[in-house]
Amino acid sequence: MSVLDQIAHFQKRRDEAPNQILARDLAARKDRAGVREVAGHLWDTNKDVQADCIKVLYEVGSLNPALIAGYFDDFLKLLKSRNNRLVWGAMTAIAAVAEIEAAQVHRHFPEIRKAMDEGSVITMDNGVLALARAASRSAAYSRTIFPYLLEHLKTCRPKDVAQHAEKTLPAVNASNKATFVAALEKRTPDLSGSGLARIKKVLKAASSR
Repeated sequence: MSVLDQIAHFQKRRDEAPNQILARDLAARKDRAGVREVAGHLWDTNKDVQADCIKVLYEVGSLNPALIAGYFDDFLKLLKSRNNRLVWGAMTAIAAVAEIEAAQVHRHFPEIRKAMDEGSVITMDNGVLALARAASRSAAYSRTIFPYLLEHLKTCRPKDVAQHAEKTLPAVNASNKATFVAALEKRTPDLSGSGLARIKKVLKAASSR
């Protein structure tokens, strides 16, 4: 049985379990040929096959980013898809490889930012993480990316502040922590309960950098 035969669509399943099982197997065996076969069907004419394949790839990426890093260009192209499932799946994959491919994330920051601004909540969530991870790799990348992340924290929905602050934390360092802390402190009146508790933890972590 080929690798592709193991995805949910060809298993006649509507749940994600087959895709997750396949991803774990590919990652465990470091099966680059199998990953290549899956990636080759990101452009399949069947939307269900496409969706299964992007799921497998970003699940592989969460376990072994190096196995999918070579498909960054494919993920970037999918950000322009009219299929929202592919857009947020691609952004999830980009987040998985962002530290390895920080230069690519930085180079294509305008396209990534556009997809975030126009995309779904999941696209935004993973975009924040992708940008923060890339910004953490270089002072030059941070100078380009961090102001956008900071502005987002100032203006995003109150219920997103805690999660996005946590995802931004990798990009916080000694040179920018003051502006990060100030932005979050201005948002605290909007928060309560678990959101406020999470922000306090983020503020503590940021202050120690």
